[in-house]
Amino acid sequence: MKALELACLLLIIVPQVVLGTHDVYIVTMEGEPVVSYRGGVEGFPATAIDLDEDMDITSEAVTSYSLHLRRYHDKLLDSLLVEGTYEKLYSYHHLINGFAVHMSPLQAEFLRKAPGVKHVERDMKIQKLTTHTPQFLGLPTGVWPTGGGFDRAGEDVVIGFVDSGIYPQHPSFSAHKTDPFGPVPHYKGKCEMDPVTRRSFCNGKIVGAQHFAKAAIAAGAFNPDVDFASPLDGDGHGSHTAAIAAGNNGIPVRMHGHEFGKASGMAPRARIAVYKVLYRLFGGYVSDVVAAIDQAVQDGVDILNLSVGPNSPPTATRTTFLNPFDAALLSAVKAGVFVAQAAGNGGPFPKTLVSFSPWITTVAAGVDDRRYKNHLVLGNGKLLPGLGVSPATHENKSFSLISAADALLGSSATKYSALDCQRPELLNKRKIQGKILLCGYSFNYISGTASIKKVSETARSLGAAGFIVAVENSYPGTKFDPDLIDYYNSSTIRDWAGRATTFQATAAIADGLAPTLYNSAPQVALFSSRGPDVKDFSFQDADVLKPDILAPGNLIWAAWAPNGTDEANYAGEGFAMVSGTSMAAPHIAGIAALIKQKNPKWSPSAIKSALMTTSNTLDKGSHPLRAQQYSTSEIMTLTRATPFDYGSGAVNPKAALDPGLVLDATHQDYISFLCSIPDVEHSEVSNITGSTCSSSSKVQQRPYDLNIPSITISQLRGTQTVKRTVTSVAAEAETYTIMTRMSPEIALEVSPPALTVLPGASREITATLTARSVTGTYSFGEITMKGDRGHLVRIPVVAMGFK
Repeated sequence: MKALELACLLLIIVPQVVLGTHDVYIVTMEGEPVVSYRGGVEGFPATAIDLDEDMDITSEAVTSYSLHLRRYHDKLLDSLLVEGTYEKLYSYHHLINGFAVHMSPLQAEFLRKAPGVKHVERDMKIQKLTTHTPQFLGLPTGVWPTGGGFDRAGEDVVIGFVDSGIYPQHPSFSAHKTDPFGPVPHYKGKCEMDPVTRRSFCNGKIVGAQHFAKAAIAAGAFNPDVDFASPLDGDGHGSHTAAIAAGNNGIPVRMHGHEFGKASGMAPRARIAVYKVLYRLFGGYVSDVVAAIDQAVQDGVDILNLSVGPNSPPTATRTTFLNPFDAALLSAVKAGVFVAQAAGNGGPFPKTLVSFSPWITTVAAGVDDRRYKNHLVLGNGKLLPGLGVSPATHENKSFSLISAADALLGSSATKYSALDCQRPELLNKRKIQGKILLCGYSFNYISGTASIKKVSETARSLGAAGFIVAVENSYPGTKFDPDLIDYYNSSTIRDWAGRATTFQATAAIADGLAPTLYNSAPQVALFSSRGPDVKDFSFQDADVLKPDILAPGNLIWAAWAPNGTDEANYAGEGFAMVSGTSMAAPHIAGIAALIKQKNPKWSPSAIKSALMTTSNTLDKGSHPLRAQQYSTSEIMTLTRATPFDYGSGAVNPKAALDPGLVLDATHQDYISFLCSIPDVEHSEVSNITGSTCSSSSKVQQRPYDLNIPSITISQLRGTQTVKRTVTSVAAEAETYTIMTRMSPEIALEVSPPALTVLPGASREITATLTARSVTGTYSFGEITMKGDRGHLVRIPVVAMGFK
């Protein structure tokens, strides 16, 4: 009998070890996390606090309840799974109650059915969503002086960066000797030590530095020799984003003996807290990101910058808004932390956003007014425009042109890709010396296996007078101009075998070191992901406007890690000029820090409202914003932009500091929003957020009733009324005249036509939308509230009429 019992036990144990490959799973448990716990467990007092209070994470109540949750997680796993067959990676206890565990799919299925377990979801990867902008945004003259000047802008506000780490030796992050940084009492984060130098990553400017890689290690993706098991930035991306938001002011941008101005963050006196989750070769994992977010909020950050996002909408939940990543950010917002997230780089195509939820500020990327342009003057007198950051050819003289194709060394070189000028050993130095080298633009530049930096090194090593990288064939998004190639071919004499014998084509490269400023800015960058927002994995439209706002994100100068690999053109450099919504999000994070500094008691939704309702929909030339798009022939063109391109508009920092009115939303408002989404079960909302829905949520509220500074109705049938509540943050009473503008397919009316709002008071407005015709496309408009004391509040309106 005992032998039979032993055999049965072996049959239970063995499948947990050998069946299925192991993955990382995020498990959500019953019971409130620290930020939401209001008592009820014997022996553990409440830890939840009101928004205007600061939580003491070192208090006995917080530490004991946190330990209670961790022990409960361990006890559950120990009771259900066999020791040695799984590995618990993290206990989440501050923002969500749950844990990350490395286990088999069979074990995950077993855990789903266990008492106390609400939700089990397999981990997924995240990706990077990869100066002059303070002047472009008006910060030095219109914003910094209101906070005491650049040397006080953002003082004592802590911005947390969930990214690829930081290069702490960079001058953008140095501690001031003449004006040292004091302590930040409300921030309790820790600083890891550099395992090589044994020095702390923190210096007063950097107040926290931690790395999170347990999920990456469990997945077998982490290589400590390449990825650095520390907060050190081995990529460049994290240093760049941190400098954009909070880098020191007046740091000279120098490369190759040239200075390109002085760099500054949006909030140069803000402090930096680093939470490294991104790594060189594979990106990162959501469970590591959730652990970083949980820790950042527990540490006391004021702002979170996320230049990261999922590879696609979540598949394990009925809606994009319900997943551990967004749930953690919802709890962060509940704790008073403003969250800025990059929209994604999937543009210009619709529904490519990777930031979905209304409690997050989703940032699109704009092209600012500074463009670096070179010109090529051909020997036949033609002037060809180009892009480049380089000096002119020597004394502005013309030099002979030679194509890399005509400078190959031997016939064996044809089996290599020599035309993109990445391998100088394949080219004839004697032929090239003193000439301008003409290289071909290939797909290798798009894939990252070729770089302009390497072309420069090749040209320099071969003694060339300069180089040109030209498109010789059509690639999506590039323009093939035959003038250069035709001129070169017609001016080059060849023998009977087609070999070039005489090079008569000449050219001069104009100076491209100084930027040109344009009034047709900002524009929505080609790569910036577009709306509409989607509510589920089947890409059904959501009743939420995304993106929320537009900020500079194209060709942004900022700090770089010399060992960074994210941009081959800047390997070994201290600065880089990089594009992406990754660069746009920290602009908003830094500006939010300035608003937080001025208004420390404002909620994250109030800060978001201030940014959105004061934004601009006109460019510097007073023309409607335009968006870069592909034409039918895949050439970039400009079209009139819509809210699906820029959200509410381009950020206006000066106006955002004094918005007059804000549209605020509470944590319960967001829960009610989730509960009102069709086809989403109330139990699913409870399982993932820990908050319950009222039985009448879906009857009383529709998703577009959420009190946010936009109105989006994806399926407008007949007539619908929508209410918004505005709250005065002005010092004096103000009377607002309310006006509307809408495409003719939709009728938009607002009542009352005017209202007076006292300081601190709230008033309600009602918008009535009627579908006049069914076109199958969205209509756009706005509600404008013009105050008699100068405030201007804009609320974008988006709707599609249905029968």
